[in-house]
Amino acid sequence: MSTSLDDIENLYVSEHHRLERVAARRVGAAHAADVVHDVFMALWDRARGDQPFSPRYLTGATRYAAIGHYRAERRREALLRRMTEEQYAAPVPSPDQIVAARQDLDRLNAVLAALPARTRQIFLLNRAHQCTYDEIAAALEISYSTVEREIARALLACRVGIE
Repeated sequence: MSTSLDDIENLYVSEHHRLERVAARRVGAAHAADVVHDVFMALWDRARGDQPFSPRYLTGATRYAAIGHYRAERRREALLRRMTEEQYAAPVPSPDQIVAARQDLDRLNAVLAALPARTRQIFLLNRAHQCTYDEIAAALEISYSTVEREIARALLACRVGIE
């Protein structure tokens, strides 16, 4: 019997409640669905059409995933118990650091204002709005290499302006 993605979907529909009960014994009901979901996502990634996944195989995979989840959760909890407030609190910057950061920001704003309009627009779309080069090229109806060139030009200007 070969395993297709439809077979895995059907297996999920028929077995996920039982597997959640298996996982709940190890990790509790709150995390059982996540464990079963992780098991099926791993199966989905491995589905090649030549390996059948039996209910027995799924039970074992769920048990192992639940044990791994349980251990990871215990490690996280132990780490959080050992941490002190100073270790996870953000450090308070000194007044000198605040002034230096503001000066750097002012210089950067001046550099960006001095850039040609298209270069500035492309740079801000990429860095401030997290647009990909492909998205920028499509939106501005320019080539991908033009976007690369304009980003490189803007980065060089920023580097020179801050130094």
